[in-house]
Amino acid sequence: MNAIISASELASELAGGNPPVLLDVRWQLSVAKAAGEPPFDGRAAYLAGHLPGAVFVDLDRELASAPGERGRHPLPDLGVFGAAMRRAGVSRGRAVVVYDGGLGWGAARAWWLLRWTGHPDVRVLDGGLPSWEGALETSVPRPVEGDFEPVPAASGLLDADGAGALGRSGVLLDARAGERYRGEVEPIDRVGGHIPGAVSAPTTENVGADGRFRPAEELAARFKELGVSEGTRVGVYCGSGVSGAHEVLALAVAGIPAELYVGSWSEWSSDPERPVAVGPDPQ
Repeated sequence: MNAIISASELASELAGGNPPVLLDVRWQLSVAKAAGEPPFDGRAAYLAGHLPGAVFVDLDRELASAPGERGRHPLPDLGVFGAAMRRAGVSRGRAVVVYDGGLGWGAARAWWLLRWTGHPDVRVLDGGLPSWEGALETSVPRPVEGDFEPVPAASGLLDADGAGALGRSGVLLDARAGERYRGEVEPIDRVGGHIPGAVSAPTTENVGADGRFRPAEELAARFKELGVSEGTRVGVYCGSGVSGAHEVLALAVAGIPAELYVGSWSEWSSDPERPVAVGPDPQ
């Protein structure tokens, strides 16, 4: 099953007899407080206009736990996550489509969590809301409660030790901007740099100017250039497990399974005992 869906395909499915559940996960990483600007409000954006029938999901409160030693967006309490999904109408036997404002990161976080906890049919709207050409609505739906019960998979998730080991034995991709990987700037976390052995692979390079994913064959070629070959164990991290989920999604589009280090750099760099590499080279 494809991990993404086009706007035209979604419109066709919504007009059918068994439409998917729609989740709106508009979210942006905000460092605007230093500039005196209010942070992005995903719920307000949702209320101003969303896909018909879509339910808003709050990434910070329902797709993550409170920030702390495990990072800025650690795994959510599964009870909270499951309840949020059921309130949104998510059931195991019904397809789910997730979208956001176009960046793709928030939607990918929801996609990854649902897949990792056992939902068999989840896709991301390629290009997000800007790709949708149909009408929007402002009313808040009241879906019938779903029956989804999240059950974590035995694989697909890396902890700090696992990520460090994969940097030595497999391919560990750093989905952040190159300047953060190199340690030239670090606007959020304690120190700049990267996990030793990790390869710089900004997830922004997985999409075109329109925000849609590059074709699968182009993505596969890109990841091959980054060291991914058949049978390679692949892991991904970012700042806090959000843009990294987007890179895992890009890998899935290319047909490559990958694991996500959810704690990511915000967890890794919080411990001064963990090694930090700087510069353009992995080590």
